[in-house]
Amino acid sequence: MPEPEVLDPPGALRERLAAGSGEFLFFAVTPPRLATPPEQAQQIADVTMDRLRPLDLDGLLLYDIDDESDRTDQERPFPFLPTMDPADFLERHLTSWPTPAIVYRVVGKHAEPELTRWLSAQDPDRVLSVFVGASSSDQPVATSLRRAQQLRAAVAPHLGLGGVAIPERHTRRGDEHARLLAKQAAGCSFFVTQIVHDVGAAKNLVSDYVHACAEREVAPAPVVFTLTVVGSPKTLEFLQWLGVDVPRWMRNDLLRSEDLLAESFAQARATALDLVAYCRRLGVPFGVNVESISNRRAEIDAAVELAATLGGELRRPLGRRRAAITADEPA
Repeated sequence: MPEPEVLDPPGALRERLAAGSGEFLFFAVTPPRLATPPEQAQQIADVTMDRLRPLDLDGLLLYDIDDESDRTDQERPFPFLPTMDPADFLERHLTSWPTPAIVYRVVGKHAEPELTRWLSAQDPDRVLSVFVGASSSDQPVATSLRRAQQLRAAVAPHLGLGGVAIPERHTRRGDEHARLLAKQAAGCSFFVTQIVHDVGAAKNLVSDYVHACAEREVAPAPVVFTLTVVGSPKTLEFLQWLGVDVPRWMRNDLLRSEDLLAESFAQARATALDLVAYCRRLGVPFGVNVESISNRRAEIDAAVELAATLGGELRRPLGRRRAAITADEPA
């Protein structure tokens, strides 16, 4: 017989994030291409849910993909193909997913009336969101990040809101911690980083953020670190095109490894465990988010394995599925 699924109380994830309570495990998914027929999109959703259910996630992240070609002059390693709106993918194809979903919104793509309607329609116990601003100052926007935050506060104040954290930007400008504080003041109760390969940059950001919080007598919000694996030089090239800093020593080790995917897995695990230990020592609430930036089966499987491995390292409440299994065991 199938194992029973025991759901967390309504709003539990939102409340835990707002309180900075516990450690969190997420997995991020990119919706299918926009041209995908509905039947095939449902098949993709079903395979994804079957693959991720055993991880006992705290939540599922759904990315809102933007072109970002105006961010850099470098040629994109893979062509940009528009994807389904993550909110539509959730509503139409992930109806049986058991945990809350964190839906990314590139707010510049949505006019105020459209964004307002979406905010008004959300169940805050099932849906949280991460607002993403423009990828460059030259990008035309329908709604600014600040205005989107104002709309959420007015229309859907109970909707859990997250913000983006970029360690690389902190390395270049030194003010990302101030951006996090401003987003927190505007209603963000958690942050999700860009993919982390440079652990030093991530630790610099966390350190400056937590000490700035202490100076202002503000409790730090959870910082969710995104990790991934790469299985080919082309994926590594794409990762760097996305703006992720890969230290030269790490790039050298990866490209000269006999098994690039296995080496990448080991490096991602080491990076995550370093950040886990550092955040625990500082007393910063945190989480781990794993994604695959490739649609190659081997890299997706490795990403799922990485999430399972890291989930075993986190201090989390007894999971829904594990609780159900334990309750059914004979005394």
